[in-house]
Amino acid sequence: MTFQLTPQLATFIPLFYVAWSDAVLSPSEVVLIQDKIKQFKWLSEDDKDQLMQWSDPLQPPSDALMLEWLTAIGQHAQKSASNGRQKLVDIGLSMAKSSGSTAEWLTDDTLKALRQLEKAIGLTSLEMHAQLLSQDQIKQERLAVLEQSSIDIQGLKALLDDDYQALRQKVFRVLQDPMFKLQHIRNKEEYREQVLQWCQLIADQGFGALHFPDVYGGKNDMGAFAAVFETLGYHDLSLVVKFGVQFGLWGGAVLWLGTEKHHQRYLKDIGSLALPGCFAMTETGHGSNVRDCETTATYDPYDDCLIVHSPSQDSGKDYIGNAAAHGQMAAVFAQLIVQGENHGVHAILVPLRDKNANVHPGVRIEDCAYKLGLNGVDNGRIWFNQVRVPRFNLLNKFGNIDEHGQYSSPIKSEAKRFFTMLGTLVGGRLCVPRAGLSAAKSSLAIAVKYALKRRQFGAEHQQEMLIMDYPSHQRRLMPSLAKAYALDFALTYLTKRFSDRTEADMRSIETLAAALKSEATWFTSDTIQACREACGGKGYLAENRFADFKADSDIFTTFEGDNTVLMQLVAKGVLSDFNKEITEDGWKSMVSFVSSRFADTIREKNFINSHNSDECHLCSADFQLAATEYRLRDLSVSVGQRLRHYIARGIDPHQAFLKCQNHLLALAKAYVDFVVLEQFIKQVNECTDSKLQQNLKVLCDLYALHTIESHKGWYLEQACMSGSKTRAIRRLVDKLCKKVRNDVACYIEAFGIPEHCLAAPIATYS
Repeated sequence: MTFQLTPQLATFIPLFYVAWSDAVLSPSEVVLIQDKIKQFKWLSEDDKDQLMQWSDPLQPPSDALMLEWLTAIGQHAQKSASNGRQKLVDIGLSMAKSSGSTAEWLTDDTLKALRQLEKAIGLTSLEMHAQLLSQDQIKQERLAVLEQSSIDIQGLKALLDDDYQALRQKVFRVLQDPMFKLQHIRNKEEYREQVLQWCQLIADQGFGALHFPDVYGGKNDMGAFAAVFETLGYHDLSLVVKFGVQFGLWGGAVLWLGTEKHHQRYLKDIGSLALPGCFAMTETGHGSNVRDCETTATYDPYDDCLIVHSPSQDSGKDYIGNAAAHGQMAAVFAQLIVQGENHGVHAILVPLRDKNANVHPGVRIEDCAYKLGLNGVDNGRIWFNQVRVPRFNLLNKFGNIDEHGQYSSPIKSEAKRFFTMLGTLVGGRLCVPRAGLSAAKSSLAIAVKYALKRRQFGAEHQQEMLIMDYPSHQRRLMPSLAKAYALDFALTYLTKRFSDRTEADMRSIETLAAALKSEATWFTSDTIQACREACGGKGYLAENRFADFKADSDIFTTFEGDNTVLMQLVAKGVLSDFNKEITEDGWKSMVSFVSSRFADTIREKNFINSHNSDECHLCSADFQLAATEYRLRDLSVSVGQRLRHYIARGIDPHQAFLKCQNHLLALAKAYVDFVVLEQFIKQVNECTDSKLQQNLKVLCDLYALHTIESHKGWYLEQACMSGSKTRAIRRLVDKLCKKVRNDVACYIEAFGIPEHCLAAPIATYS
């Protein structure tokens, strides 16, 4: 041990070992233990400091120390055993006596205080604690349903949890703490303070800084940050958004747009929530058009400062999270003007409030007030009236002003500089759909569990049928269940690509992120609605969560980029990917390339046997992928030809784009369908466990064929599928829905959503 083990410290070792045995010290335990430690007058200040360190969630005991504790506990537990039950305090006292004298401080009052502490944190013995944590004692009511299935629940769960299963369980363990108990708080001020407290508790566990460098309290792990973000989505979406604004957007702006001087000054305080902040990009008058925002930041060489100004009412920063109540500083996106020249949009750090919540002079803030949902997030509008900030406050990774007032940038092209800046912040588009998917999974879990016990109608003189046994109900829910798995794998793929990104990969990653963000958040809205309807009147009750899921996730389709706008960017990216060399050359050369390169090869009829309706053929991954890719390639060629046609007639490229806008959206949809299916098939193929592979294959077939069925009109128009084939696909989708229904409880169980997060009374098995 690297510290002086006094008898007083030894007394606490069994308590601390058991408290940390599941790798988590929950917020309630931290508060309770630290408050008690402060009150214990028989502890020296050094001992108190050591115990405070042992109870710090950011500095958990090392594996070596835990092993040392366990060895010592084992030795003394044997000595103090009585009737098979071993009080932790008794073991601790045995350890204390072997470490030195206890005569001076071990009074009746001390012993009473120790026993009260043990009782308060609910750890009455090693045996009982182990029993409480035993997985054999959890989910007893589900066993009768799950035992009847051959589904590998744990295998599926491990795939969905990807590389962060232990971290997700740690987050769930923290969320189980009474401090995170879900409540229906309708007063926005009260709700905001509750969410702020939750966010602080999450920060105290070190979750907010996971994507920051190690030196600033993080793990330099974007995948871990995204996993926490997704897991919080099972609890409360206001917390998710607050978490994302503070640590993802605000922290991400400083991390990715700033340089070392900004990191040193701000990142630790951002990660601990000591410095709550805002990401002030969107303006009332320009919305998604960030490049043309009106806010200015003009360099004043005499005072060596930047003057941030909102020239009109519509130039106010709108819908800014953390702005209405809690934010003390903002990363403000503004047109940077140096020596009369506009260098385009840059981010500047602007103080908003002092520590006492007083708004700084020149800053005007309005509360966005009540919204459709997410009323635990303090959205606000911000205007700046000639606010002066030091030159230091320019986040200068991509554009700098030196001490002589000269502007410079490593990226000469203003357009490329702008898109490079935005590209570094793509993490938001990576995280939002994952949280939305968590809400969709929760909705599916509630609807499925309810459908497995709710009965309605049936044959005369017989028991009423489970509503899950109605084919129409299966059609409502089973394709969405399959797509939830598909999107999960695709979003994991995106996360890994972003975590391992290179500069050369960024354009395609941005395209993929925009596509999956749009598809997943639209899916979330549609799935929550379908699940609400599937639960009838029970689904309309607030206690069963759908009201909050619908209201809170609805905005996901328009923040971090309006989905329709994003899908237009996706279409441009898809066309650009056909020839990366011409990305900077404009629409004319791009569409010319697309048309000449693919017109002859893609327009081949009968790309797959258009009449083959054999089930083996339809369930073939080759057929499913080829059919989906054909739609993508064909739409790429046709939209390219249309654009070339309009431009050849002298129509301005922007107007040509508008004329093809709906066609471009169809292309973007085809792209995301192909990517998602490609990743699902890859997941199936890479599975080495034959049983687990079969479980995945059923879901993959359902997702693939339901997607093709959804676009059967297009396939029929293109004459690449016959009516008999599309009818066969429809019948097979029905058959697969029935097959998935037989094991649906297990497919849902693999989501791993704890009861304390699901929290819907109807989501229990009878």
